[in-house]
Amino acid sequence: MRWAGQRIEAETPGTLPGLGSIAGLVRSVTTPEFQGITFHEVLARSALNSVPGTGLPFNWTINPYRGCTHACRYCFARPTHRYLELDQGLDFDQQIVVKTNVADVLRRELARPSWRGEQVALGTNTDPYQRAEGRYRLMPGIIEALAASGTPLSILTKGTLLRRDLDLLVAAAEQVPVGLGVSLALADEELRRLVEPGVPSVRGRLELIRAIREAGLPCGVMVAPVLPWLTDSSEQLDHLFGELAAAGATGVTTLVLHLRPGVKEWFMSWLAQERPDLVSRYDQLYSHGTNALPSFRNAFEDKVRPLLDKHGFGRASRHRSSSASESRSTTAMGAGIRSTNGVVEASGPGSDSGWGEPDPSDDRFRGPNRRPDRGRSGGRSRHPAAPVPAATPGPEQQPLF
Repeated sequence: MRWAGQRIEAETPGTLPGLGSIAGLVRSVTTPEFQGITFHEVLARSALNSVPGTGLPFNWTINPYRGCTHACRYCFARPTHRYLELDQGLDFDQQIVVKTNVADVLRRELARPSWRGEQVALGTNTDPYQRAEGRYRLMPGIIEALAASGTPLSILTKGTLLRRDLDLLVAAAEQVPVGLGVSLALADEELRRLVEPGVPSVRGRLELIRAIREAGLPCGVMVAPVLPWLTDSSEQLDHLFGELAAAGATGVTTLVLHLRPGVKEWFMSWLAQERPDLVSRYDQLYSHGTNALPSFRNAFEDKVRPLLDKHGFGRASRHRSSSASESRSTTAMGAGIRSTNGVVEASGPGSDSGWGEPDPSDDRFRGPNRRPDRGRSGGRSRHPAAPVPAATPGPEQQPLF
């Protein structure tokens, strides 16, 4: 049997801690295609997670998976696995919870009279287009349910599997605002294999951006996290921004690495193994908490702004940003670029709003060779795109069952 090692029982000797008591656990599945990975299929009680008061441009999220086979060494969501009595290291990479009924539950929740059609964001915790989505196919049902109910949606992903659902997303954009973002923080494929071992290649994600743009949809890019002394040189960022502009990105947000408790220990253990020469520098840089020292973040912002301008990501932007009291002066930064606490946001000439609707007058941001196929989407979407999250959520955002 292709998916072997399946078991369906409430509790067995040797069951992973916590999993036997999770409401809705149906079975645990292993398969040769995912060596070392166990998928724990559950029947979710709810699909929509409420995250009010986070300062983000949405109050609702959906997390069809918990844990992520992308195995990014720096992933901010790792501590959420502790709620399953699993660790934030290998368990987060290898013990994946799958909400197999999430689309059905979502349809019921969206049909409630109390639902107000607020924006829903996906990809704010673990990636909805990680490799397991190829088997479980949860996203098509989620996209269709949100669009049919008149609910705006945004997706942030590193997964090239999103290309499978482009036709669905084009159709959804005719009904509701749809925002799409791709996470691509580095252009060095060798380093990518070390720090993001389960993530699709750099080239694959650049092609994903092109495909999204050729489909007539906007696509912002999260250059995040930027890793001090590993991916933050002017030369590296200049090259990456050039690749993103050539692919047609409609906006760029850069974010300096932040290290929460739990994540910091896992990342630093990797750093000690791969780059021991940087350990003391990181210890000093993050000696006062989660964020890099303000002097480093300010210097980073000063370095990034002219590079964003150089590659056309400096026009006036309506990106989500912090309040004026929390942000550096937009006059000092130049039109269209906003920054705060190591986060720099900029739209490009091909975008009205950065993450938003593409500018129909600018051919540079319509894909590499041709205009979008008007026949697929019926022309330009009648809706402005939903804002894609420009920074990682706060610790109060936890996935719920």
